[in-house]
Parts: sequence; structure tokens; C-alpha cells
Amino acid sequence: MTSLSLCFRDTTLDVIMHDQKPWISSRQLGQMLGYAREDAVNKVFERKADEFSSGMTCNVKMTLQGQTREIRAFSLRGCHLVAMFAKTPVAKEFRKWVLDVLDKETLQQQIDTRVKINAEQQAILKEIVDRRCEGNVKKRTELWSRHNQHFRIPRYSELLAIHFQDAVDYLETMQIKAKGDVHIDENQSIEMLCSHARLFQAWWNTHSPTLAKLNPQLVYMLHDNMFSMNHAISDLCKKFGISLPAYDYDHMFELKTFPHERYRLLK
Repeated sequence: MTSLSLCFRDTTLDVIMHDQKPWISSRQLGQMLGYAREDAVNKVFERKADEFSSGMTCNVKMTLQGQTREIRAFSLRGCHLVAMFAKTPVAKEFRKWVLDVLDKETLQQQIDTRVKINAEQQAILKEIVDRRCEGNVKKRTELWSRHNQHFRIPRYSELLAIHFQDAVDYLETMQIKAKGDVHIDENQSIEMLCSHARLFQAWWNTHSPTLAKLNPQLVYMLHDNMFSMNHAISDLCKKFGISLPAYDYDHMFELKTFPHERYRLLK
């Protein structure tokens, strides 16, 4: 990332670009963590120096008030480690903020470099297809064909890493057509609609508190829609005798849950 603007609690940080990565001075990091002393972060580092790598902290030369000084700076991962040791009231919030920034940085790097899925991720997709096709060649062909068409790639190994989670969701929830025909009756369509609506509702329940910090009015309005959706799903399931998968919807979309593990979380 060649340029970066970081803002925590309405305060814009003075980002130091070093080795093409953003770094924060120990002084400003201390301010963000709520320390009163300017040297507080340096004291934390001195006590735990053996836990920091060269990619987490270093000394950089800065010109301050016409004088060149050497100051200690921390990368985003270094900032997170300092915040792990901090006992200030704001430390927990700061740790979450840093991880969110790191996630965005990683995603941007994947977009910029168009990184493809690795061997482990390929194996996960293959396992899903093998499990769902149940040894049926037509089902296997259908799953891979529709997957590749959906992501506009010639083969699944060409899938971009940023689309891996979407691919897992797509393969797990795709309705396989019986014996390869293309007919989906009304009951199947309604079942698909209810299944996807329930998954979206689970995602919303998990992440709406975070979204509310960005736009509370929008979240307030959508909560009414989610309430109505819940009743609609229940009514349709009763009317058409639909039994939704017994996933652990309360936990399947938590950040700590890897995509390929979501559909194994059964109540």
C-alpha cells in the first residue's frame, strides 16, 4: 500500500511509510491506547522485547521541528501486540480496530496481486464437491461446471483467493439438479429461497452490531425487515413442510469460524 489514511476514534494517525508498509510512532500509539506518559509504549516494548520481530518494530529517522531524531515505530502487527499487553480501557477496542485494518490491507494486496487459492484451499473445495456429488459423475460435473461459470474461470484452481469464501458458500448451498436435468419445481425454489434467507439472517444477526456503528439509522430500518423475514421463513417452512439444515446459525458467521467449517457446525 503506497498511501494509507488511518483513523481511530475520529483521530487521524500520522502514518510512517517504511518498507512499503504503514508504521505508527510509539508516541502516537501510546496516545491511541490512552497512556498518559509519552514513553509508556517504549516501556512496554522493553519489558517484552523478545516477543517482537523485526517486522513488528524498528527505529526510523524522522525530522521533527527541524531536527533529525531516531524514534521507535511499530507496524500494524506490532501495534496489535503492544495492545495485547496494554491494560488501558481502550486497548480492547484498539486491538479489534487494528485487526480490521490488517484484514483490509490483506484483501487489498490480494486484489492488487490477484493471488489464486493455495493447495489447501483447493483441497477444501474438492472435498465439498466429493462429498456432495456422492460418487455421481453427473453431479460432480454439474457442481464444477456451475462453479466455474459462476466465477468466470476455466478451472477451479484459477479461483482468486478473495473469492474463496464465496466459493465455499456457493458449493455448499447449490441445489443439485436430480439426474442432471434442469427442472426445479416450485417447492425446490421456495426451499432454496428460505435456506438462503436464513443464512443471510444469520450473517445479519452476527454483524449488524458492527454495522450499526457505521450507520445506526440504516441498521434500525433493516431490523424491521429482518423481523418480517423471520416470520415469512417460518410460515413458508410450515406451509410447504420444509426442514432447514440444523446449522448453528448463531455462530457460523463469527470471524473466528473458517468458511469451510461453517456448514459442519450442527446444533
